[in-house]
Amino acid sequence: MSGTIEALYIFDQHNNTILQHIYRSRPPAARTLLPLYLAHPTPRPSLIYLPNTLPPTLLFSLEHSQLLFLSPTSADTEPLLVLEFLHRVVDVLEDFLGAPLLATKIEGAYDVVAQLLGEMCDAGAVSNTEPNALRDVVEVPGWMGKLLGGVGLPGSSPALGPASGTLALQKQQIGLTQTATGPALPWRRANVRHTSNEMYVDIVETLSVTIAPSGRTLSAFANGSIAFTSKLSGVPDLLLQISAPGGKMGMEKAIDLPVFHPCVRLARWKEKPGELSFVPPDGGFVLAGYEVDLLPDTSNSVIANAAKLYLPASVEVTTSLGPVGAEFEARLLLSTKFPGSSSHSSSSGASRGGGLGSRLGPSPSAFGGSSGQPALEDVVVSIPISASVRNITDLRASRGEAHYSPGDSTIEWRVPTKAAATPSGSGGATLRCTIVGALSEEEDEERGNGVSFDAASGDYTDDAYQSTAVPTQKEVKSTKPQDQRDLRKVQHNATLMPSSATVSFSVKGWLASGLKVDSLTVNNRTSKGLGEGVKPYKGVKYLTVSRQGVEIRC
Repeated sequence: MSGTIEALYIFDQHNNTILQHIYRSRPPAARTLLPLYLAHPTPRPSLIYLPNTLPPTLLFSLEHSQLLFLSPTSADTEPLLVLEFLHRVVDVLEDFLGAPLLATKIEGAYDVVAQLLGEMCDAGAVSNTEPNALRDVVEVPGWMGKLLGGVGLPGSSPALGPASGTLALQKQQIGLTQTATGPALPWRRANVRHTSNEMYVDIVETLSVTIAPSGRTLSAFANGSIAFTSKLSGVPDLLLQISAPGGKMGMEKAIDLPVFHPCVRLARWKEKPGELSFVPPDGGFVLAGYEVDLLPDTSNSVIANAAKLYLPASVEVTTSLGPVGAEFEARLLLSTKFPGSSSHSSSSGASRGGGLGSRLGPSPSAFGGSSGQPALEDVVVSIPISASVRNITDLRASRGEAHYSPGDSTIEWRVPTKAAATPSGSGGATLRCTIVGALSEEEDEERGNGVSFDAASGDYTDDAYQSTAVPTQKEVKSTKPQDQRDLRKVQHNATLMPSSATVSFSVKGWLASGLKVDSLTVNNRTSKGLGEGVKPYKGVKYLTVSRQGVEIRC
């Protein structure tokens, strides 16, 4: 199985071709592939086999910012290689041209885009895809070069004319050397200089929890990512140490299915889990990603006691309330007693308001939450409503605001955490609603007896509404006991009750997995170009997010 890229086609939101780049062979033209791609119903898969082309073609696709990226291949190719290449192309173009990526930006910088695509893939073989390394070999003209080029004067761009003197010869020699040997670190630019040296660690975890009607947790996962921002001069060698509840055994269980940036030394991680040794790229990047199973491990009592599932916001839904079972109540439970927050503030740095390593200690956070005092924000309860429900009336919320309009599929209830929380760290709120279903046949007849229509005169009369009419024999036979009718209403309303509810929230300064950053140090012995006596500013920030990730079934 080969791993070659034959061509790259980019289309705008109107399906017009804005770029064609052929790497090898003779792939089908863009105007031939686009109708075949659009013929497939949405949602279209990222890999489509086209047997009617000559030769038969595998078509890889990626949609981003209303732009369509297509890459055809006629050989048996590793699918992940081509798809990852398309994602790298998007990332590199956004890094050079700016986000969001628009068709006008690509059309206005064809020279830069052509250089980037040529460096990223050579004759179909993927080569250099790191933005920092591409900046050393792809020259982007500045605003002065564009201005001089517009009037025909030589500028900084090589196409506008070479610079004069020894400086031009030195630049040419450096460029030839880098092109022949390649950069020592593909992910980092050479000769990086910063006036202020800073490092930031952002750990973000997204929750996915499902709870049964009995209250038992069916599944609980946290998908985390460690984002790193490096603004350091030279070539720094860093060591990031993280820990989890339960010690070394807890770390091995906590971080499951990890993925790392190429700069991370895997041998160091395998030898000592929790230690990330790396030379970072310049700027922001994702250092690592992981998945954590939040359910306690019953096989190990130490880990089970240290990793109990804790949710700062949950909801309980009680259905079939009221005389005819047409009401339901949602009770929101809030808790701001985050486990480990008090001890965490004394052993780790706060969020970006304070430093880390050489500046240990809590400090007030400018982001509304710190590791010593986590902040629960943006609590929203979403209750899906059946399509058979005609309306929701009498929305009574003890706190916050609840919204629903006829035709909506969910009830959205926003609760301010400052009003709901209590000094003890726990609080809550309730929401009671009444559902209105479709009218039954008996209710239609009752509503229709109020007004009568005289076909002979063409007038409406309300005598039947104002006078007490004598029931006919048919009406007497159709009359049923009131309790039997109420029983039918209860049974009918039970089918209209919500079957689940989801909670969305964000917590700044706390992680559901219990991970924390112990230290972030610079190895002065192996680092180069940072300077003696330079102490970079360090900061760390924790964030736990639930985007309708906590689901409670009724």
